[in-house]
Amino acid sequence: MRPTRSKDQAEARVIAARNRYMTWAALGVLGLIVTLALSTIARAAEHENIITSHGYSFYGELTYPEDYPHFDYVNPDAPKGGEIALGTVGTFDSVNPYSRKGRAAGLSSIMYENLFAEGINAAALPADTYAEYYCLLCERLEYDEGKNWVIFHMRPEARFSDGSPVTAHDIAFSHNLLLDQGLKSYADAVRKRIPNVEVLDDYRVKFYFTPGISRRSLISQVGNVPAWSKKWYEENDARLDEQRLTTSPGSGPYMIDSVDVNRRIVYKRNPDYWGKDLPVNKGRANFDKIRLEYFGDAEALFQGFLAGAYTIRSEGDSKKWSTGYNAPKVQNGSIVTKELPDGNPPVPTGMVYNLDSPVFADRRVREAIALGYNFEWTNASLQFGLFSQRKSFSEGTEVMATGTPEGAELAFLKGLGDIVPDALFNEDVRVPHTSNEARLFDRRNARKAMALLDEAGWTVGDDGMRRNADGQVLTVKFLTASTSSDTLTGVIENFASNVRKLGVDLRIEEVDSSQYTARRRDRDYDMIFFQYAAFQGTGTGLAQYYGSETSAFSLFNPAGLASPLVDAIIEASLLVETREEEVASVMALDRALRHELIMIPVWYNPNHWVAYYDMFEYPDPLPPFALGRLDFWWHNAEKEAELRASGALR
Repeated sequence: MRPTRSKDQAEARVIAARNRYMTWAALGVLGLIVTLALSTIARAAEHENIITSHGYSFYGELTYPEDYPHFDYVNPDAPKGGEIALGTVGTFDSVNPYSRKGRAAGLSSIMYENLFAEGINAAALPADTYAEYYCLLCERLEYDEGKNWVIFHMRPEARFSDGSPVTAHDIAFSHNLLLDQGLKSYADAVRKRIPNVEVLDDYRVKFYFTPGISRRSLISQVGNVPAWSKKWYEENDARLDEQRLTTSPGSGPYMIDSVDVNRRIVYKRNPDYWGKDLPVNKGRANFDKIRLEYFGDAEALFQGFLAGAYTIRSEGDSKKWSTGYNAPKVQNGSIVTKELPDGNPPVPTGMVYNLDSPVFADRRVREAIALGYNFEWTNASLQFGLFSQRKSFSEGTEVMATGTPEGAELAFLKGLGDIVPDALFNEDVRVPHTSNEARLFDRRNARKAMALLDEAGWTVGDDGMRRNADGQVLTVKFLTASTSSDTLTGVIENFASNVRKLGVDLRIEEVDSSQYTARRRDRDYDMIFFQYAAFQGTGTGLAQYYGSETSAFSLFNPAGLASPLVDAIIEASLLVETREEEVASVMALDRALRHELIMIPVWYNPNHWVAYYDMFEYPDPLPPFALGRLDFWWHNAEKEAELRASGALR
């Protein structure tokens, strides 16, 4: 449905013009009448270009009409009640997820809502559409057709958990708080695009956008800022960038129930939640409590699940999925294991190079190190053949680059000029090398790697180690966490073994979770097993992940990528006007990122692997873009009673 255009003022002005026409005609001033009437009609047409809607998408089309009763995929009659419990590895010493300081507890942003609705834990909402946003704290928004500004009309009934109203003052305060005390990469990007926010009255807030820049992501950006209580922050002299175990009141359906530092955190439903009956919330947030249990390592986490310490688990370890669930509770049906479809592109996970590390300045070194990874052997020997190798930053989507560029993508790249290297036009898009599944150390790839290292000036000495002209040994520090799964540890160790055979001093530096977090934030590593963001379209967020401007400090850019080519593609993609052009532009981005070789791509799974105690239910079919276990699953009280009576749950 296309958002409706506001015509009340326009029609009123036309009527007023007609009335003035009759009066002036009687006075015989026809020339003045015609001039003024045309001017008034022009102003009326101008007002017709103000768009008013219950939601937003960049291209103007919304799947759900203004009177939608609920999202199609939810069960609007899902019962409320019960508890869902998750497990995780590590520690926490804060409940403020917006600060670089400390380690925030999982799900600790769950209490806060935005002007636009989003899924629990910041999942996309709705989960069956792409890049559409629907009002939550706002009841409607209006913006000019050129998207130079937007006004959000807020719901007067919205309340924080302490009972105080959520107002336009809180929205403006929250926006400015993120700019003043939030992540620098975010603040720098937003200031350039959103120069001003104005509180028009208690329930109307207006954002202004910088002239002459892409209109992409501006309205969705301001609509997705968390709403914090200005009153609470001021009364408590609190800061957004501080580590703390107290929280400001949120307006969402959940609030903190209890905190046991480094052991568990429990969130409970707010019995007075103001928005429970809104169409955007029907069939969602169905659990009375959400509990998160902490464990010291991956094996303790898994055994805790089998023992009933928590009740649902998303599995990512192929060994566990293949062999670990041959347990009595699975065999007798107390625990259910399911493979559920996942319509999202897989997260671009892999072994990331720190491009600020001098040893990786030469692309040939990165190429050589990458040849030490044997996906085929790893998948067959350590991962039970359950995975496919990821090639793209948008694997399996319409924007995944293939072959050489053609059609709209070719035209887009040609439009960028000389900044695009010939290789992008003339060579097939980069894909991972293949390896011998039967042998961990693939001699064919090893020969290629050693030739590349020789070319790069790292020659082998009498001791088998590679040194440069200054006699420095080629040393690579690979940072890992002691809480990593046994499978991931095995993958990295076998990769390191292959690389060492090339004459590289690859050192695995295993540290505890707190040190790992600190060193990851400071980019104190040469390599790390981490991830980037998959994409299916363009947006200003791409610059935070892949752009040069914030590359020195962005937490979202673990490689520190600073590529003029990638910058040019992102900037040009933000200016496209149609979905066809958008697809072409981000296909070019996928091609360029693969060309830059910022990580060694590893594996992906096209499905969700889920294990849970047989007391949870979910809509069938699931929506394509979210598993929704915390969002729109629900609890069956009778089944839980049976599990407890049988002793399966303690």
